[in-house]
Amino acid sequence: MKMPERPWMSEELEMLRDTARRFFQRECVPHEARWRAQHHADREIWSRAGAAGLLCASIPEQYGGGGGSFLHEAVICEEQMSAMAQSFSNNVHSGIVAHYLLAYGSEAQKQRWLPRMATGELVAAIAMSEPGAGTDLQRIKTQARRDGELYRVSGSKTFITNGLHAGLVCVAVKTGGGAGAKGISLLMVETEGQAGFRRGALLDKLGQKTLDTAELFFDDAPVPAQNLLGGEEGRGFAQLMQQLPQERLLIAVGAVASMQRAIDDTLDYVRDRQVFGQPLLAMQNTRFKLAECQTQATVARAFVDDCMARLMKRELDVPTAAMAKWWTTDTCCRIVDECLQLHGGYGYMNEYPIARLYADVRVGRIYGGANEVMKEIIARALEKQ
Repeated sequence: MKMPERPWMSEELEMLRDTARRFFQRECVPHEARWRAQHHADREIWSRAGAAGLLCASIPEQYGGGGGSFLHEAVICEEQMSAMAQSFSNNVHSGIVAHYLLAYGSEAQKQRWLPRMATGELVAAIAMSEPGAGTDLQRIKTQARRDGELYRVSGSKTFITNGLHAGLVCVAVKTGGGAGAKGISLLMVETEGQAGFRRGALLDKLGQKTLDTAELFFDDAPVPAQNLLGGEEGRGFAQLMQQLPQERLLIAVGAVASMQRAIDDTLDYVRDRQVFGQPLLAMQNTRFKLAECQTQATVARAFVDDCMARLMKRELDVPTAAMAKWWTTDTCCRIVDECLQLHGGYGYMNEYPIARLYADVRVGRIYGGANEVMKEIIARALEKQ
């Protein structure tokens, strides 16, 4: 079935899509089994992605980026998810941390970090979640105490994507005497040679086994005060909220790509699989299930395309981004489950992509804000109408 052309696609973006597709198939897919076993990709993949122009594609050229837009990030995200090459989180590195720097960083901070992020010399992560504070960020306990020209950082962070390789971490900390959201600041921490900093063991996750996820620990770590993002304490929560629509839309983009990968793989399987003397695809239940899955994936794609158009016009609001995030990730999990069922026993075997996809997509309903929180955001917006 030929999918309709994307309303935002251009010749330049098609060229980027081809580059990204070839990169993930050549540089990631052949190594996925080994990377799953070691629970992280090789560090060199970042340098290779940088050389291919896939890092910081939406960051201005003056800071070493590709000079593109969110659409460039979306194309790269789609191809990475379609290839099931989740060996490094470009979304966190390029789509999130780079844009925190671009939006709130000083000129010196941008010049110091963004060009090295674009080449892959520097890997970036964002550290918000803690053992006792995930969705509710106002409860974080990691402290940054001012000490002259330094901050002394103490606390721990968990579930940190890119945690093993990160040379730059955007850390959500408590500063000053502000309570709740008013006391949160974002502090950029360079990990190389950083006293009082250590990484915990890689976390053993249900899915996304090739993506390094770790705990980070700070023990009175001295961080230059000039590394504060935004130049003023207490602005961190507002900075986080301002960037959330784009972050959540990236999750939705990935979810739609994963849905389509599940459907395409399953269609190939049921064409070949013989049951009771005929292809599994000839059975009405199979046909109807795939028809339902493709319809839902097509609707999701249209909604996300509309959200992308709104974002490009700076009109994507927080409730709509929340709708996109929760609905696409929930729908993705349902579609992958239906597709796994059509694989029968083979769907339970990790040698089949559908089994790995089943585990990989489940986290979409949790990270970026749990889907229950997304519904609360939408409900609050409805109350104000």
